Amino acid sequence: MKTLYQIKTNSQAFAENCVQHEKLRLSVLTPSLVRLEWSEKKRFTDKPSQTVMCRSFCKVPFVKQNTEDGFYIETETLIISYAKAPSLREAVKITLKNPCANWDVINGLKDSWRYGDELHPLPGTARTLDNSEGEVPLEDGIISRDGFAVLDDSKTCLINEDGTVEPRSEKEAADVYFFAYGHDYKACLADFFRLTGKPPLLPRYALGNWWSRYHKYTQKEYVDLMDEFKAQGIPLSVAVIDMDWHITQIEKDIGSGWTGYTWNTELFPDHKKFLSDLHGRGLKRSLNVHPAEGIGRHEAEYKNMADALGVPSDGKTIPFDITNHEFIEAYLEVLHYPLENEGVDFWWLDWQQGTKTAVEGLDPLWVLNHYHYLDNAKNKKRPLILSRYSGPGSQRYPVGFSGDTVISWKSLAFQPYFTASASNIGYGWWSHDIGGHMLGSYDEELQVRWAQFGVFSPVMRLHSSSSRFNHKEPWKYAPTASVTVRRYMRLRHQMLPYLYTMNERFSRTGEPLVEPLYYEYPEASEAYSKPNEYFFGSELICAPITVPQSTDLKLAPVEVWLPEGTWTDIFTGVTYKGGRTLTMYRPLSDIPVLLKEAGILPLASENSIEKNEGLPSELEIFASLAKADAEKTNSFSLYEDDGESLSYTEGKSALTEFVFASGKENTFKIKAAKGDASLLPQTRAYTLHFLNANQPEAVTVLQNGGKQNLPFSYDRLFRKLSVKIDVQTDTGAEISFEQTADGRESKWVRSERCAAMLDKAQIDFVRKEQLFEIIQKSEANPLAVCQQLLLRKEDEKMTEALLELLENV
Repeated sequence: MKTLYQIKTNSQAFAENCVQHEKLRLSVLTPSLVRLEWSEKKRFTDKPSQTVMCRSFCKVPFVKQNTEDGFYIETETLIISYAKAPSLREAVKITLKNPCANWDVINGLKDSWRYGDELHPLPGTARTLDNSEGEVPLEDGIISRDGFAVLDDSKTCLINEDGTVEPRSEKEAADVYFFAYGHDYKACLADFFRLTGKPPLLPRYALGNWWSRYHKYTQKEYVDLMDEFKAQGIPLSVAVIDMDWHITQIEKDIGSGWTGYTWNTELFPDHKKFLSDLHGRGLKRSLNVHPAEGIGRHEAEYKNMADALGVPSDGKTIPFDITNHEFIEAYLEVLHYPLENEGVDFWWLDWQQGTKTAVEGLDPLWVLNHYHYLDNAKNKKRPLILSRYSGPGSQRYPVGFSGDTVISWKSLAFQPYFTASASNIGYGWWSHDIGGHMLGSYDEELQVRWAQFGVFSPVMRLHSSSSRFNHKEPWKYAPTASVTVRRYMRLRHQMLPYLYTMNERFSRTGEPLVEPLYYEYPEASEAYSKPNEYFFGSELICAPITVPQSTDLKLAPVEVWLPEGTWTDIFTGVTYKGGRTLTMYRPLSDIPVLLKEAGILPLASENSIEKNEGLPSELEIFASLAKADAEKTNSFSLYEDDGESLSYTEGKSALTEFVFASGKENTFKIKAAKGDASLLPQTRAYTLHFLNANQPEAVTVLQNGGKQNLPFSYDRLFRKLSVKIDVQTDTGAEISFEQTADGRESKWVRSERCAAMLDKAQIDFVRKEQLFEIIQKSEANPLAVCQQLLLRKEDEKMTEALLELLENV
């Protein structure tokens, strides 16, 4: 194999960390991570596997003590006992020195493990959601409320130095990794990435909006569609062309037509111009491939492929064999490179044709992902593929295509949980068919809710089946739905500064963009009971709406658990006291997206996305104030680079740190940029929005050694204080103001928000007046209002929705 397809690994553990005795080799990789190999033939391997890339962590201090029939090893967290026995299960026992005693698993408290014991890990992910409606079984993750979990690598293939893959020589051998990190889930995940390979940094464009549809577009139709998106003010970054880009109508003895590498000239008479036109519109281009049926005689490159492989071009189909090294090179060089030279940026590997290859135990999906991803980096650009999940370690090959789901509320309701749980096996970049793929029925409310989730998911890719009636263009919806989807898709591009910073964080620290709540709050039972609520980066909690709204209230509910502190919804301005569970109600226009106390959310300005700027010259920053009687400080380091070079680790990046100290006195610092400031505009225009704020007397800025007052605006109902300022990137600025308390203002805000909710409700006017009268009669005592409202059982849902507003400001 060419060195292009080789991977750099450090797969041999430090010799000092290894203990070998008879059929067992034990490697202490960290005080909490142990590798156990068991071989009847006493054959052990240091080669990387499909899953494991590195075992050379560092020297680990441990105590080894011989016993009468074996030995035991003690690390900071584990005691590993070995006694001579005929099987790994009988020979080795691992005991946790500090078990998670507060978690009672099904079989009682557990503080030890033997190979083959039943485990209770938190769920990971699945290969695909193809044809699913709602829940599917999930494979195991590598974290557990028990405090320990196991990664079994016994059946994967091994990778040779030349990049070739081979099966393991001993079928019955065991090769397992024992993770014992208690409830420090983030530390467990970080070491999982050290072991299996860190998630690479995505190119910036991958975080924007993708358009994809299984539809026989013509060249003109597709380009016109891209122009219509622009005319509608809806930004896109990736254009995906499904399988009809290539010839699909072929003779039956060749195949079904799903596999193809030759442009359909009836639909695309000048495909080079087509790809160039997309590029000129700022779009990256991806083509769909189903390679299973090989290369038929109808393909333009059929003879060249036959010549490259040294086989006759006699009309017989050249079989697809991804385990043949010569085939892989010809497959890439003959079939893919010419298309890439014409403008294809990356490939959608739509593999659905089985799990077997000529190499025993080798899944063709893994091989495709592995070689295509490595190959896509050949031009020193950050690689990308779109493909299904192929097992633990798949985080090395982003991004994931979750498959063809049924269009239904059940499918939508499962996807937030499915996405967050995937973090438990390190898979952080799922791309769903937003809106669902097939079947189902036309439901604009469902499409809006799915799009809202898509914007607050790892990759926002609209997609649908080939039905002419199954369309996702936002302007084809009714006005309210159309406006909402358009607003959210614009927001997705505004969020690129935040998303890209979280992208870099994931690659550097192993903290995914989407995390279950229990990553931060592992001891809180509520954190495990809200599967569709998740952290979206370091600053936000999201709770997508996945059920229809009620016909009378025109609101849809979602039950949310809020950790301690205060949390402010960036869409409504409502601030909630944490440490409790409540039901939030939202109209079609919004979902709960909650900014933490003193949280900092950097966005590109509307003007910047209109200009399609790479690194925006104008930023909007949302910051949520802490309570006046509480002091809270938070920082956020905005990461920026050119978005696609592999050289980002060599200093060609810039960091701009924001520090927000909030309480009665509030100070927001924009520090001078560090790193390669030449990447950034010399001066940036900032609009700062402070949420949960009362109107201050004055706002001041300290800049270039001088202090002066800043003009500001105040949105009374939203409780948002806004200031604008131009800041030199090499000097920074400091904005400050004093928070004042005003109980009368809070009462007015509550009243007006309740009035707005009642105004849209489709209930009779007398009931509206009665409810609002109760609200108005209260002085400044929301609890008294709540008690009165709760007596009205006939208004249960409306009461609950009003209480949400009355209990919070």
